[in-house]
Amino acid sequence: MAWHIEGEYFESCSCTNTCPCTWSSMSVPATNDYCRANLAFKVTDGEINDVDMSGVTFVMIVESPALMSEGNWKVGVVVNESCSDGQMNALGTLLSGDIGGPPAMLKDLIGEMLGMERHSIHINENGNNFEFTIGDCVSYDATIVTNPMTEQPVKVVGMMHPAGDELTLANVNKVDMSIMGVSMSGENLNGFRSQFSWAA
Repeated sequence: MAWHIEGEYFESCSCTNTCPCTWSSMSVPATNDYCRANLAFKVTDGEINDVDMSGVTFVMIVESPALMSEGNWKVGVVVNESCSDGQMNALGTLLSGDIGGPPAMLKDLIGEMLGMERHSIHINENGNNFEFTIGDCVSYDATIVTNPMTEQPVKVVGMMHPAGDELTLANVNKVDMSIMGVSMSGENLNGFRSQFSWAA
């Protein structure tokens, strides 16, 4: 059965500069001896198995070896509090990788699923700045990186990434995350912002 979802994407990870996993297609390790990240998808339109997914925000909580292509990822999923049981079940089907799309390319990399949880999720944007929180467990603020000559956002393109092949760079000014057994904190870390569109 055909399905699609689309919307807005936000990411924070533990790399201390532009995430090497993106521009190298996971052939170059992260800047630390691990990768920890939260990948947030705010769905504005779409359906899965005839379930309307509009208004769902889901966040993939990831911990992996520095070289992500080695697999053995730990992955948990957080959904917003208003996500219904039907939407949650449809999302679980999608993220299993069994119905295609970007989750299918991640399927063989996941070694342990940490489950799915509901939390309050808030995303606030103000010009080139955005703030992201998951309850009291995750918080970060970030600023879109711009070219000082043109004031246009700086982007990386042509990559292999679940959110798409074009991402706008962001500097995560400060992050604190401790959720589902995955923790990170720091300042001036890597972030991304983009739109996403998944379909199969």
